[in-house]
Amino acid sequence: MKKLLLASAATALVAGAAFAESHASEVKIGIILGFTGPLESITPNMAAGAELAMAEVNAAGTFLGGATTVTPVRGDSTCIDAAAATAAAERLITSDGVAAIMGADCSGVTGAILQNVARPNGIVMISPSATSPGLSTAEDDGLFFRTAPSDARQGVVMTENIMDRGIMSVALTYTNNDYGKGLADAFEAAYTAAGGTVTISAAHEDGKADYSAEVAALASAGGDVLVVAGYTDQGGKGIIQASLDSGAFDRFVLPDGMVGQQIADDLGAGLNGSFGQYPGTDSAGAELFQGLASGAGFDGTSAFAPESYDAAALIMLAMHAAGSSASADFAGKVMDLANAPGEEIFPGELAKAIELINQGVDIDYVGATAVELIGPGESAGNYREVEFMDGVINTVRFR
Repeated sequence: MKKLLLASAATALVAGAAFAESHASEVKIGIILGFTGPLESITPNMAAGAELAMAEVNAAGTFLGGATTVTPVRGDSTCIDAAAATAAAERLITSDGVAAIMGADCSGVTGAILQNVARPNGIVMISPSATSPGLSTAEDDGLFFRTAPSDARQGVVMTENIMDRGIMSVALTYTNNDYGKGLADAFEAAYTAAGGTVTISAAHEDGKADYSAEVAALASAGGDVLVVAGYTDQGGKGIIQASLDSGAFDRFVLPDGMVGQQIADDLGAGLNGSFGQYPGTDSAGAELFQGLASGAGFDGTSAFAPESYDAAALIMLAMHAAGSSASADFAGKVMDLANAPGEEIFPGELAKAIELINQGVDIDYVGATAVELIGPGESAGNYREVEFMDGVINTVRFR
């Protein structure tokens, strides 16, 4: 059953250990992202987003009674190596003593950390970017949340994005893992239900030097555009480059894992006319976050950077509301803080949120992404639609 309470024995063990930490002068929060691997060009902005929230809470000087500071501790998920990600998470918990995890990023490694590390140790995780629909029903003991929407939602949005351009036939390739397969299935179901035709749905492996065979199969099936549900720094980019080199396709649809400035820089005019989407809003909170990010020296519009700020903020506010950094104590506060009713809290207002909590006032954390967590503890979902032109990623609208 989803969102079960922790077993009493595990609760007592974890609460005892975390209780001591909650009264210490430092609370450590793990940041587990793919600092190496197929998303390494966008993860620096994600980490910066989370660390911006932590710096804001520290500057307030009122967290958990005012004598406690928050320290970020980074771990490398690699995005694709479940064993390496699990080992990184274990080190953060057993050696570094983190009280919670902001992460992980990619769906497969997130699921592995959840089942192999977070649940056994009773540690809360809030992922900013793991989007596999399978995570919606994963057993999590009430410990797992995500500020990114499920790809069940992205499949519908991508269908609308394509249909609005009058495109009724696509070829589809996806990275061969939980993220790629989940998104491909969600998109194909939505697109065919809307009257579109998927000529081929074929997996590709990351890390190959040559994708000409995969592209030949895709081209043979035909399609007006090629949908590439892959990774911006890995096989997805390789598929596009091989398509351009062979003339197989010249227009591409890029979902969230494919949208980053690095691929726009690398492929330049080769992406002209291509389009896609990734989570994002045009809310007041988004604009405020972008200003804060600019002041801190990173791109606040980068994929999943706002979601990372929100994930870290929710962890800390839940801790403060519970008066404890123990996951068993604060896990139950996350959904309440993220949703109405309550006074709305935006980026840059974490000190205000802490003060309101101290006063017993309900808050509704809106944050950088118009946070609203639905049943499985995940974002309801808003998306930024983009187009590529001469190395520039232009925002078209929000859905």
